[in-house]
Amino acid sequence: MMDLETLLLPFRFAFMQNAFFISAMVAVPTAILSCFLVLKGWALMGDAVSHAVLPGIVLAYILGIPLIVGAFVAGMTCAVATGYLSSNSRVKEDTVMGVVFSGMFGLGIVLYVSIETNAHLDHILFGNMLGVETNELWLAGTISALVVAGLVLKWKDLLLQSFDPAQARASGLWVHALHYGLLSALSLTIVATLSAVGLILAIGLLIAPGAIAFLLVRQFSTMLWLSALINVGAMLTGTYLSFFLDSAPAPTIILILTALFVMAFIRRQILTRRASLIRVQNG
Repeated sequence: MMDLETLLLPFRFAFMQNAFFISAMVAVPTAILSCFLVLKGWALMGDAVSHAVLPGIVLAYILGIPLIVGAFVAGMTCAVATGYLSSNSRVKEDTVMGVVFSGMFGLGIVLYVSIETNAHLDHILFGNMLGVETNELWLAGTISALVVAGLVLKWKDLLLQSFDPAQARASGLWVHALHYGLLSALSLTIVATLSAVGLILAIGLLIAPGAIAFLLVRQFSTMLWLSALINVGAMLTGTYLSFFLDSAPAPTIILILTALFVMAFIRRQILTRRASLIRVQNG
């Protein structure tokens, strides 16, 4: 048994405090976004955009402009290119996304190895939560607040647009604005998560919380706050445990979310079979 002083040890270090802060910051926007991505079947879109921002980051470094600008432009370019190609070809959207994101990711790697930089590729790909600086906290916090505010204000419109675009258009909603607004929120959120979990593991935060909540509840409004609660808990717990396990925080967080998904899936299967047995007995 560990004593109280040992249990509170992670909170005494500044680098761990920053890791807890950025975990809590990025947990809410990624969780809310994951609900929409799960409902729209956009899991691969989140993967595509997260990989596609790499060449934007490298180009921004070369041009001497803020990395957030390059990442955002690259992410939106990937999303728009995917939409255009899938609408103007016989190839299905998931195939187009696979080609586009792998191509842009390859371009990013080629650009990265062609320049001299102090930035570690591992930190870009997998995050550097224990090395988060104050300016990165401010950036993540600002982006997270803007994304959460936009999604919370427009969640009903986005929900209608996700389920029935024709009805949304007939209701007078700007369907295209909602579509690209969601893509913009996705790109910005991925930028906010760069310091925390990097590009590779960002997809876990953008899918798992919504998928877990989807298995547990039936109302979308409940799904939104439950996914946020699950994600905040998983990120803080994973960061805390990583200190004692001597592991990287980001993979630990993803493993916790994966375990929660498996448990939620098993629970859903048990409830479904129990309901089927009751219907058979009563029928």
